[in-house]
Amino acid sequence: MNKIKLAFVLVSATLTLLWWLADPLLLQGSRFFAVRGILVDYTGVLAMGMMSVAMLLALRPVALEPLLGGMDKAYRLHKWLGIGGLTLGTVHWLWAKGPKWAVGWGWLEKPARGPRPEQTVELFRFFQEQRGLAEAIGEWAFYAFAVLAAIALIKRFPYRRFLQTHRVMAAVYLALVAHGVILLPFAYWPTPLGVLLGALMAAGSVAAAMSLAGRIGRKRRAEGEIETLVHHRANHVLEVGLRLNTPWRGHQAGQFAFVTFDPQEGPHPFTISSAWTGDGRMRFMIKALGDYTRSLPATLKSGDPVRVEGPYGRFDFGGAQPRQIWVAGGIGITPFVARLQTLASEAGTTPVDLFYSTSAPDEGFIARLRELAARAKVRLHVLVAARDGRLDADAICREVPDWQAAGVWFCGPAGFGRALRTAFAGRGLGPERFHQELFEMR
Repeated sequence: MNKIKLAFVLVSATLTLLWWLADPLLLQGSRFFAVRGILVDYTGVLAMGMMSVAMLLALRPVALEPLLGGMDKAYRLHKWLGIGGLTLGTVHWLWAKGPKWAVGWGWLEKPARGPRPEQTVELFRFFQEQRGLAEAIGEWAFYAFAVLAAIALIKRFPYRRFLQTHRVMAAVYLALVAHGVILLPFAYWPTPLGVLLGALMAAGSVAAAMSLAGRIGRKRRAEGEIETLVHHRANHVLEVGLRLNTPWRGHQAGQFAFVTFDPQEGPHPFTISSAWTGDGRMRFMIKALGDYTRSLPATLKSGDPVRVEGPYGRFDFGGAQPRQIWVAGGIGITPFVARLQTLASEAGTTPVDLFYSTSAPDEGFIARLRELAARAKVRLHVLVAARDGRLDADAICREVPDWQAAGVWFCGPAGFGRALRTAFAGRGLGPERFHQELFEMR
């Protein structure tokens, strides 16, 4: 089980266990409505807990990168917790609203229920008086959450719209917190479940406020300007060189940063394609994959201001294996270029084979790559899809007979990576020796 699945299961299991310990699970009166009450509470607890953890991950907590394997993994967990929260929220909504509809349609008989117990705690009495308002807030916040989640998951919506609407998610989360705090059964609060859920909602509310104020990642930002622009037209890649004017904490090969060229567009994640030398300069290689990135060659110019936030990621090149195999698909060559620059200035001893597979070769770029690989003492294999066919594990193993002694680093299209991972696993390569960055932020 990978770290993302393990973290998801851990969050779900912890909330479930604490809920089970906190709830007496009494089936009093109508069995259907008693079960309905239990499921409304359980799905509400799970949905609120998942959304709170997802909100915390939106802060881009660097301290969790070693545990999850990088910020890309943290974002994938954030995504799946959001989907889990939406799914459970939908079930919660159906159990809350469905029986009421069934009673109205005459399918169910409304159960007899006496007055609610009088609360002696002033705060709980206030909460009891606000139940109707809290239910209305929760219902409309759920509708908004469902729409915003759809925009985030449907990739036909431009990245800019995703960023703009996703920030609204923080306000929706705060509304759901108000709903959850008021409607959480009073008996839960003094239990470990109440303590944990209260802490998660409080921390998630702080994270939501930071998101609305635009403070996420603020301490990791640096300001600078564009210094150089090189457009590789054959493979539709724009190489952007920056000069930073404010302090940058440095970065390692394989890390990425959020780059803002246009404040209206917002930050986009790009892998850093240069080694850090302490002179304030860094480069990015940006593939024209969407409307925004396709427009950059025509809109960017030297001297334009730029903001960089980071660095993030754990796609490093450490490992105990005596040999390394790097596989790059298309623009996935970027982190390897940065690593080649590092090795070119160091006395590396680990044998490395770099496989670069491209469907749109740029001869000028490939010539520079060959020169850099020679300086770094890395064995380069360039494969052009139309000429050499699809690169697979069989071809790699033929070129590197002692591949069993190697660790594999992959960066490129997700499907290509899955195929290689599966093929190498079938050959006995342990999953801990296949390194891949999940470079999708939505």
